[in-house]
Amino acid sequence: MKPDTAGLAMTALAGTISALAICCSQFNFQLSRRTMLVQVLSSIEMPARIHVSVERQSLHLALANGVERHYDVSTAANGTGCETGSYCTPTGVHRIRLKIGEGCPKGAVFRRRRSTGEIFDPELAERFPDRDWILTRILWLEGLQYGINRASSVDTLRRFIYIHGTADEHLIGRPVSHGCIRMRNDEIVDLFSLIPTGIAVHIE
Repeated sequence: MKPDTAGLAMTALAGTISALAICCSQFNFQLSRRTMLVQVLSSIEMPARIHVSVERQSLHLALANGVERHYDVSTAANGTGCETGSYCTPTGVHRIRLKIGEGCPKGAVFRRRRSTGEIFDPELAERFPDRDWILTRILWLEGLQYGINRASSVDTLRRFIYIHGTADEHLIGRPVSHGCIRMRNDEIVDLFSLIPTGIAVHIE
């Protein structure tokens, strides 16, 4: 089995950020968390990475072989935040913990990360008008920064934050989700096919 280089690098990165924060506190350096993160990221050669910009409502994929993709997305209507129950999109360094839905048809409906066997259509939409539809593919995010997006009340994994396909493709490019990162169904299939489990995801 190949080593999860992206996951290992991100775990090491999270520890480095924590150490930097302690040093800055001891010497009263007024260095923001964002600045520390940028400095550490720039010092590490990542084999592959995803960057999500909440401001631009966009997702950028860069692979080690030079392949790049840009996609429009939809993040949370409530903005950014990591607290459980906030319905916000978490920020910081993450990785893809699990890829779910390989081989499922476009529009496949998922409940509790399992395919229901249904394909989204107008009849289903009319029967369940208030459902937050999770379609086609799921990329389950795991936070890597303790106390920021991992553990306690700020755990991205336990908040069930995904990158996933949506029934509201006409709203892509606007922040309207309940915390997840929504994508067009054709595009989540493309992204899913290109990335390995463990790839680094930076959300800001």
